[in-house]
Amino acid sequence: MGAFFGPGGNGRAFYADAKRSTSEAPQWLRSYGLDAYEYEAGNGLRASETFLKDLGRRASEEGIKLSLHAPYFISLSSAEKEKRDKSVEYIHDSVNAAALMGADTVVVHPGGCGSFTRGEAMELAKDTLFRYMEKYGTCGIRIGLETMGVKKQLGTLDEVLELASLGGDLSVTVDFGHINARECGGAFSTPGDYERVFCTVAEKLGDDAAKKLHCHFSKIEWSLAGERRHLTFSDDGFGPSFEPFCEAIYRLRVSPTVICESAGTQAEDALTMKRYYLDFFKGGEIYDIET
Repeated sequence: MGAFFGPGGNGRAFYADAKRSTSEAPQWLRSYGLDAYEYEAGNGLRASETFLKDLGRRASEEGIKLSLHAPYFISLSSAEKEKRDKSVEYIHDSVNAAALMGADTVVVHPGGCGSFTRGEAMELAKDTLFRYMEKYGTCGIRIGLETMGVKKQLGTLDEVLELASLGGDLSVTVDFGHINARECGGAFSTPGDYERVFCTVAEKLGDDAAKKLHCHFSKIEWSLAGERRHLTFSDDGFGPSFEPFCEAIYRLRVSPTVICESAGTQAEDALTMKRYYLDFFKGGEIYDIET
């Protein structure tokens, strides 16, 4: 089984027809040539049970692999216990929504450091996740703790792997653009740079976690503080480059879900990645795979 590619939410191409609604996304994505979709609930989960079930049914019929992005206001490491308590419930609500849709992954932001040291913030995040697991147990839907792009936030690769190692349904979502922005553009230039991420995930969480890794990919503008804004593949000056990433997942024979979060062109850029990736299987001459 190969990689899956799709957008995070709906971009300009989807809304070219102003009458189109999100419930039509699976059919549109299949006709567009994609096979994954991340439902965006970043600003809050407001969809009805009926809508979520219908979206899941349509995705199943079209062969679209679903994931869900949990609300951005989740903070595992907040200084306020009430916010951490609410975060436990927001994660639970997101997992329930994902189950209704038939999604296999819920993407969660770890939170910021605030006035705490990174170590103190990590301990708060661990406590929040422990309390979530104690209260709700496991259900088989991955909670993908996301690598983040702003340096003041929790979310280095090592940090999310440490949190995911607590067990249960915890896993990681590797946002390659965020990692690159956090390292001021110096994270990824060769296939080997990307391969090392998959190998690190395998070492910490097991081979299956690496093989089925949930990923985000987009070009991101950065400053010395890290992420500034998401770009499109047509924007120059910032990375990371998707070509060595596609070569890496081909070489490793892994089957990640790659969600593109480009600014408005997420479907077009996801399709660019998928076509480039498939060229390896079709005998394309982009790279000599045997060297």
